[in-house]
Amino acid sequence: MFDITSSKLLILGIVALLVIGPKDLPALLRTIGKYMGIIKRQAAEFRAQFDEAMRESEIHELKKSMESIQQETEASMREATSSVEKQLADASQSVHAALEEGKPAADPMANYLDGSPAAGADASAPISPEVPAELNGASHPPEEKAKVASDTVAAPAAGTPEEPGRATEKSGA
Repeated sequence: MFDITSSKLLILGIVALLVIGPKDLPALLRTIGKYMGIIKRQAAEFRAQFDEAMRESEIHELKKSMESIQQETEASMREATSSVEKQLADASQSVHAALEEGKPAADPMANYLDGSPAAGADASAPISPEVPAELNGASHPPEEKAKVASDTVAAPAAGTPEEPGRATEKSGA
């Protein structure tokens, strides 16, 4: 703003001493100091009010963000609660239906290790008591067992009665 150096300040002091005089100069300097103090206090008060307004606006923004987080959390909690209540109602219905039919109820929460639903986990799907051929303890499925058995049966010896429907080669005797 103003470029006041020490030499310019000295010149200003000499001019003030000549114009005002040595008698009134101390009173003038006191008055100038008093007004400068008032101006500094006003500037500090304005700065404090400005900082307080900034803090209030930041607090207001934080309050708004916290309210939105609260609303989102409440909505997700309501959604989770309704989902759990629905699953409980479905499980209760499947238990009641199974009790009415006299069958044990399927576990709706049963899952395989890969996360896929276990057989019979769906309450509406029928539970099959049949055990697949791979799991019945046989080393071969039934089709392969029949094939292995037919391969190992030898042709009947000469002079033995043949099985009906089985053709064998006859020797030329």
